[in-house]
Amino acid sequence: MDENKAFVEKFRFNFPLLCDTDRSVGLAYGACDDESASHAKRVSYLIGADGNVRKAYPQVDAGAHPDEILANLDA
Repeated sequence: MDENKAFVEKFRFNFPLLCDTDRSVGLAYGACDDESASHAKRVSYLIGADGNVRKAYPQVDAGAHPDEILANLDA
């Protein structure tokens, strides 16, 4: 949790980061294979204002993903 807090502060995010210490969210969203996973896979979901998943991104290229998300928001 301290590492996430430092990361948020370093990059001045205006939103919190999830600290999924028991991997429950990672498991629910397919980002972890099991509870003992050392880290989550880089996956992403576009969730609409209604709370429903609009699009799943099972593999994310961190450099290109922001543009991909923005394009899908306009779609």
